[in-house]
Amino acid sequence: MNRTLPMKDLAALGFLMFALFLGAGNLIFPPLLGQQAGTALWPAIIGFLVTGVGLPLLAIIAVSQVNGDLHQLANRVHPIFAVIFSFTVYLAIGPFFGIPRTGTVAYEIGVVPFLPGGQATTTSLLISTLIFFSLTFWLALNPAKLVDRVGKILTPLLIILIAIVSLRGVFAPMGSFEAAEENYQNGAFFSGFIEGYLTMDTIAALVFGIVIMNRLQERGIKDRAAIQAFTIKAGIIAGVGLSLVYLSLGYLGASSVSTIGRLDNGGAILAAVANALFGSTGSMILALVITFACLTTSIGLVSACGEFFAKRFSSVSYPVIIFILCVFSFTMANLGLSQLIAVSVPVLVTIYPIAIVLITLSFLHRKIGQKRQIYIGALIGAFIISLLDGISTAGVNLESLAFLNWIPLYGEGLGWLVPSIIGALIGWAVSKR
Repeated sequence: MNRTLPMKDLAALGFLMFALFLGAGNLIFPPLLGQQAGTALWPAIIGFLVTGVGLPLLAIIAVSQVNGDLHQLANRVHPIFAVIFSFTVYLAIGPFFGIPRTGTVAYEIGVVPFLPGGQATTTSLLISTLIFFSLTFWLALNPAKLVDRVGKILTPLLIILIAIVSLRGVFAPMGSFEAAEENYQNGAFFSGFIEGYLTMDTIAALVFGIVIMNRLQERGIKDRAAIQAFTIKAGIIAGVGLSLVYLSLGYLGASSVSTIGRLDNGGAILAAVANALFGSTGSMILALVITFACLTTSIGLVSACGEFFAKRFSSVSYPVIIFILCVFSFTMANLGLSQLIAVSVPVLVTIYPIAIVLITLSFLHRKIGQKRQIYIGALIGAFIISLLDGISTAGVNLESLAFLNWIPLYGEGLGWLVPSIIGALIGWAVSKR
């Protein structure tokens, strides 16, 4: 049994993990945070790193305890919960939202600006997404080569492109930091903390876990302790890379106001910054960055979902499953994606706190043991509030529910925290009886 991993393979695994997390959305959030935080950038970006980098890495470590099997992790709560939660997570972050969005974002930022008049068309979207998901299918077809294809080729190219934009903006600043906007004037750290929470990378980490674990096992790492150790090392590499990207992009946003003005969209900020720094060449660099970021994330999501469903439906082969996933995602990217997002985002908002609680409890599992009541109590407490958050996100007015204002941290988006703790204590009391 192999218990070692060459440094170059470990670095490639870390690059793979970095690329899986760094989607287009992750490139767009930090510049917007930078513009809004202004002089309060550093406490805000540190808060962002806690939830945008720290929590996803904890999630990866949590699923490494069960060899990347989210179903097994969720089974600690209840077998029925394991089925419902794992399928909900994989479908929501995969074919019903995450995968189609990668193709659409790559089209909107990487293709549309270069079309005549910069206008999107149905035909160009069809051709663009067909090429995009064909590449995704081909690169995900052999998951054993993911580390070589993504970790050793695509990710270094992505890092180089990001570095070109970031280093130019850092060493030749466009301007000084402006005053912070209202939501960052007091409690900038906490505002950044919530912004990182909204990246949804913690849920994605539960999905990507199976990819990382399988790649380690393919390299002969079978021992669970060794898998966890190399996962943590690869996670540190990915975490350092993500942190540097977020810090530099946040700085670009904060220093850009005097040059490009205040914009309310992170993608628009990034496009304006690239154009200000490099002219028309900047648009091409940005297009390549976004396309590579979307492609690597799409490959990771398709591979993760494919391996998960292949394990659950052994009668269907992995290539057939990922073909179905790519065709479905291609269709959704061309038909009604905006309506799909309107349905999917409330679902993600609902399940995100549940994922955080499950991850947290996984690190206490040795003390909790088989006391399912603690898991159940904590998750019920979180679910009640997160469900209301999801309903509110869907556009339903909940002002008539006055008791919500009494819940600690509800206004800050963490209203589920105290009910979850209370539920866990109730579960612990029940288990004692």
